[in-house]
Amino acid sequence: MTDILTLTMNPALDVATSTDTVTGTHKLRCSAPRRFPGGGGINVARVAQRLGADCIALYPAGGAPGQHLRQLLEQEQVRSSCIEIGEETRESFSVTESSSGREFRFVLPGPTLTPQEWQACLDRFAALDPPPRYLVASGSLPPGVPTDFYARLVRLARVRGTQVVLDTSGPALAEALNVGVYLVKPSLRELREFSARPLTDEAQWRDVAQRMVASGQAQVVVLSLGEQGALLVAAGISWRASALRVPVLSATGAGDSFVGAIVWALSHQAGLAEAFRYGVAAGSASLLSAGTGLCSQADVARLYPEVRLTSE
Repeated sequence: MTDILTLTMNPALDVATSTDTVTGTHKLRCSAPRRFPGGGGINVARVAQRLGADCIALYPAGGAPGQHLRQLLEQEQVRSSCIEIGEETRESFSVTESSSGREFRFVLPGPTLTPQEWQACLDRFAALDPPPRYLVASGSLPPGVPTDFYARLVRLARVRGTQVVLDTSGPALAEALNVGVYLVKPSLRELREFSARPLTDEAQWRDVAQRMVASGQAQVVVLSLGEQGALLVAAGISWRASALRVPVLSATGAGDSFVGAIVWALSHQAGLAEAFRYGVAAGSASLLSAGTGLCSQADVARLYPEVRLTSE
C-alpha cells in the first residue's frame, strides 16, 4: 500500500545551465549542465519522498532520455512505476543569465502517446490494491492523450475512494473539474484562463475560488501567487499567506514543491492550515536551489515557522 501516488503524463529530463548574457545569433558559452528528473508529478514525488512520505511516482517514459530519467529517480531513492512507450521522453532546458539572474525556460511538447500507452497509465492505477489515499495528477498532457484524460482518472479514483489533487491547466483542467476533485492548485494565470476573467484583485480571486468550492468542482482551492504568496479557500475557510523573502536561484519546480509538501502533510494527518503552511515553506525553499533541485527537508523545516496565515 502507498499513501500517495503521483501521475506525470508528460515527464521530462530537465537540463539546467547558465551563461553570462543571453543574446541572439551568437554562440552562448554555458556552464556544465546539470540534469534532474522532471515533470509535475515526478517533482511532487521527489519532494514528498524527501519529507518522509510513502509515495510512488507513476509515469510513461521511453528512449535514452526516459532511461536517464529512471536512473536519476533511483539515485534519489524515489519509488517509481514506469509505463514503457515507443517515443522518446522529452527534454526541457533552462538557462540562467548570470549577469541578471533571469531564468529562461524552454519546454518541448513531449512524445505522442498511443491509445494503448495512455490507457495503460489508467489501468496501472486501477490495478493498485489497495488504492492510494491520495492521487496527485500534475502537469500537461502530451500529444495523443485526450483532454478528458484527467476526468477519466478522477472518476476511477472516486470509485476507489482515493482523494485527487490536481495541478494542470487548459481544457484538461476544465474537464476534470466538471467531475470534481478534492484539491486543485491553479496559478493566477491558470485561474484567469479557467474563469475567463481578468481577476485583478484578491476579492475576485477569492470569489472565483469560493464559487468553485460551492459548485463541487473542488473541495479545496489553493491558488499560488508567486511573489504575492498564496491563497487557500475551502467551505467556510479563506486563508492568505504572504510570500517569504528568500534569495532566488530558480523558480522552476516551486509549484511542485508547494503541492508535494501539502500532500505530504495531509497524508500525515495534518489539518488544512498546517498543510498550507508547509506548502508555502516548501515552495519558498525550492527557490534556493538551481534548476529543478527543488526543496530540502532542512530548508522546509527552517522556513515553516516563518509562514503566517491571515483569514478573511
